[in-house]
Amino acid sequence: MTKPPLTLYLAAPRGFCAGVDRAIKIVEMALQKWGAPVYVRHEIVHNKFVVDGLRAKGAVFVEELDECPDDRPVIFSAHGVPKSVPAAAAAREMIYVDATCPLVSKVHIEAQRHAEAGLQMIMIGHKGHPETVGTMGQLPEGEVLLVETVDDVAAVQVRDPEKLAFVTQTTLSVDDTRDIVAALQDRFPAIVGPHKEDICYATTNRQEAVKTVAPKSDALLVVGAPNSSNSRRLVEVASKAGCTYAQLVQRASDIDWRALDGISSIALTAGASAPEVLVNEVIDAFRDRYDVTVETVETATENVEFKVPRILRVPA
Repeated sequence: MTKPPLTLYLAAPRGFCAGVDRAIKIVEMALQKWGAPVYVRHEIVHNKFVVDGLRAKGAVFVEELDECPDDRPVIFSAHGVPKSVPAAAAAREMIYVDATCPLVSKVHIEAQRHAEAGLQMIMIGHKGHPETVGTMGQLPEGEVLLVETVDDVAAVQVRDPEKLAFVTQTTLSVDDTRDIVAALQDRFPAIVGPHKEDICYATTNRQEAVKTVAPKSDALLVVGAPNSSNSRRLVEVASKAGCTYAQLVQRASDIDWRALDGISSIALTAGASAPEVLVNEVIDAFRDRYDVTVETVETATENVEFKVPRILRVPA
């Protein structure tokens, strides 16, 4: 039986960003340097396939520092941690490696600088997301107020409307965040923003690529984890860009083939913590069922690389 033809638009850039690449490398290098087990506080990046792979090599994933023994190294995830966490590790004389993405660390430094200038912070982010928890935890309780939506801006109670600054989570929707920033500036004209927006280059680039492929596709799939903020934003961006069927899938086995019945084109991308091997797995699944023509649609070129911490570059 002949397979139906299908054009698969492969979005580029997609998948791993420099911060994720660095975080995974940090765990692998720590295992090489100190041997197993190495403890990791929170998932190093939000992807089950990646976490399971590192677990198989000897990484032990925990939610809190008190689950780690004093005599084994601990790594803090790419999303960043509150200041209290490295302070507690230092007090216990633990070896710790901070895998916080440098672009998240930049937001932490901004928040600190604004606080030193006497400004109260407003953070645009998702409640409970580890990056938001980490950023808000850079300053004392009450110094950072969280807003998630334009409606939240209208309700937020500040100490002094003349002494405010804002930062954002790095993985938000560029368009949604723009509306929230506009609402903040409208209500608090004196509010100070970052020199350069906090949403990271990788999030922005992946969203732009999706905006390009979504309108010309019958459906769009995002390879990524349900707890990955940047992956979920890609699904939302695709829907807003006119794609009638946009879904998040962790693996090829998650694809709902009945929902895709009758399509002639599909777009495919991956969140910043999803490895390319999973993208290829999805392409192979489509090749099993369709006569696939792959068209790569590249909207930006990325060549960002971040160094690993010095502690991993010196011998044990």
